[in-house]
Amino acid sequence: MSISENDNNNNNNNPDANIKEQSPSIEEESPEGHEAIETDNLEKMILSTGIRVGTPVKTKFMAPFIVKANPEGLYILDISKTLARVDVAAKFIGRANIAKVAVTSAREYGKTPVEKFCEVTGSTPILGRFMPGTFTNPSLPNYMEPEIVVVTDPQADQQAVVEATRAGVPVIAIANSDNITSKVDLVIPANNRGRKALATVYWLLAREVLKKQGAIKSDSEMLERAAIDDFETKLVEELT
Repeated sequence: MSISENDNNNNNNNPDANIKEQSPSIEEESPEGHEAIETDNLEKMILSTGIRVGTPVKTKFMAPFIVKANPEGLYILDISKTLARVDVAAKFIGRANIAKVAVTSAREYGKTPVEKFCEVTGSTPILGRFMPGTFTNPSLPNYMEPEIVVVTDPQADQQAVVEATRAGVPVIAIANSDNITSKVDLVIPANNRGRKALATVYWLLAREVLKKQGAIKSDSEMLERAAIDDFETKLVEELT
């Protein structure tokens, strides 16, 4: 499987050239009454999670996804491009053998979002340190041949990115303003450091994958399965 909407900046200086950027609403269909209120509240909640707040550093790879810097000097990512890329990523994941979609996170705050995403969608989590050879050494007990690899951070999950690239497997990455994405096929621009932001990105991606699979039709159905809070890594003090 290849991702034709290739986002690799080595091959294309404009990562949006092959993707029709849209600004999908939080709910694809226009609900009425109670549904409309719920959708409006959901959109406000999503924006309040810091999903679009980047870092003080901007790379040339992420520059096309940045709209401005805030007064604190943090770069702000374009939420419309985030939502558009989530939709594109979900289309490819939805077409794959979901059990062969590997989702990785070396970051602590990414572990719960990845676990919940994989629980909801049926994909395969790889958490913590990525064992070298997982995608390239058939003699290893944990060896797998993924059809798609999703990484929480191209820097922290660099080994997974490198091995997927060697194996010719498409890589989808959640990337912040300071990430280098030269080996990534499809970038989802978003804050990949914050607990709430990561929970939100993976919830949005899970929602769209389930829609593409025909498992759900609306946000309310997704919320019945799992809320954004269910995807969030809890601090120790929150659990006591």
